[in-house]
Amino acid sequence: MAQLSSQGNNAIIYLSYVFLLATGLFIAIKFNKKDSFLSSNGTQRGIPLALNFIASAMGCGILTTYTQIANIAGLHGLLVYTITGAIPILGFAAIGPLIRKKCPEGFILTEWVRQRFGPVTALYLSFFTCLTMFLFMVGELSAIRSAIETLTGLNALGAVIVECVVTTIYTSIGGFHVSFITDNFQGVCVLLLIIICSAGMGSYIEIDTSKIGESGLLKANKLGWQLLYILFVAILTNDCFMAGFWLRTFASKTNKDLLIGTSIASFVTFAICTLVGIPGMLAVWSGDLTVNDPDGYLAFYILLEKMPKWLVAFVIIFVIALSTCTFDSLQSAMVSTISNDVFRNKLPILYTRGMVVLIMVPIVVLAVKVADNILQIYLIADLVSAAIIPVIFLGLSDSYFWFLTGLDVMVGGFGALLGVFIFGTVYYGNARDGGKLLLIWNGIYDENDWGAFGAFVIAPFGGLVITFVFIGLRLAVQYMYAKISGNEFTALERKTFEAREIVNVENYGSIDDNKKKDSSTSDEEFP
Repeated sequence: MAQLSSQGNNAIIYLSYVFLLATGLFIAIKFNKKDSFLSSNGTQRGIPLALNFIASAMGCGILTTYTQIANIAGLHGLLVYTITGAIPILGFAAIGPLIRKKCPEGFILTEWVRQRFGPVTALYLSFFTCLTMFLFMVGELSAIRSAIETLTGLNALGAVIVECVVTTIYTSIGGFHVSFITDNFQGVCVLLLIIICSAGMGSYIEIDTSKIGESGLLKANKLGWQLLYILFVAILTNDCFMAGFWLRTFASKTNKDLLIGTSIASFVTFAICTLVGIPGMLAVWSGDLTVNDPDGYLAFYILLEKMPKWLVAFVIIFVIALSTCTFDSLQSAMVSTISNDVFRNKLPILYTRGMVVLIMVPIVVLAVKVADNILQIYLIADLVSAAIIPVIFLGLSDSYFWFLTGLDVMVGGFGALLGVFIFGTVYYGNARDGGKLLLIWNGIYDENDWGAFGAFVIAPFGGLVITFVFIGLRLAVQYMYAKISGNEFTALERKTFEAREIVNVENYGSIDDNKKKDSSTSDEEFP
């Protein structure tokens, strides 16, 4: 590989982190606002919002996951992945205003869930939200570890630890607001990385055109059609678990800004991720990899072997910036979720930060020791979200599902996961493989294995079926109890769910007190 010396690589890596720490501290100190430490409701216009959604949808992991799918399922699979990854971003423009209207003082999804279903269900969702962010943080650190080790040949443990320290320092001072600003920088880094690498690959990669047709990577395939359903359900529901997306949804100044921001972000995300995935095919056509190669996820870095040293150095800098900005967003979102959902903003921020620092210890261990398949990490979170989110969103309809309770939601979610286990046990013929299906142990790239496809069918639809069966049983029991006790049967009476004020204390500052408006606010603007 066109590598620099170990001294040169170390200098580039750690000077990059020093620069990111310095800029992060500068932003945190200059733009630190007490009332936007946890959120920035109603402050952002369309273009900055678009950059933030783009940054939130991307991390260093995109350089491996998209190339892997292109190497296995070709252009068909790649386009399925990029389209199904881009479209859900538009969903926040559709559902965000509705949730904001129902819960104007909230800033993450769990606050509306607390209002609609009660504190126990909110904690249930918070647990899985934090679990999702935990897995994504593992995936991100695993991705930067893989990138640094592949590009430099160095042990990346030190770099992984330094990244955690750097993001902890400046987000502890600036909170969510600094993460919002650094995401703009991340968006620019992504664009520069794509431009530079595209130019480099166009100049230095030689394609054997005879391999293009025989590879079959440009043809439609059964796996691509399977992934169309799996990835759409997986990404659509998982995005709803990402507190960072909700923080940015609530940060939009108006509904129009939210629509503009998500529309731009959706298109740009599709374009960038498609370009990022193409090396998975180029590496086959250049003779460096084969179709469905075990090293397909490293295709981007393998092609960099043919690039000049200066270009490799640029890539190292950009992937570090990309990963750091993604990691600080996840870190800030986890702090906001824990402080608001678990402790209702009554615990001093220092303690919450300390908890997140402790959580990062197992994250680093997993990222360095066992997290080799980054996509599988994401898929575990995807399956959980596919089981839980559809049932929760039934609560948005007060006209048809006013009788839905928090208990119904939790039974439906856990029941869906149980249903996946039962399906896996029947499909594979034993309980052990049924349990492994909950971890998507066999991945999603074997077109002859319908286990993952079945799991992503059972999770959302099985969860809904179980929910309604349980509702029927609950109503029957309540009706019989009312008859026996001589009380009135009130389980189907319509209820009004009113917004509840967010608990704020001086330790955090008043969340968006300066954003509150009177009832005369236009419908076009968030309240």
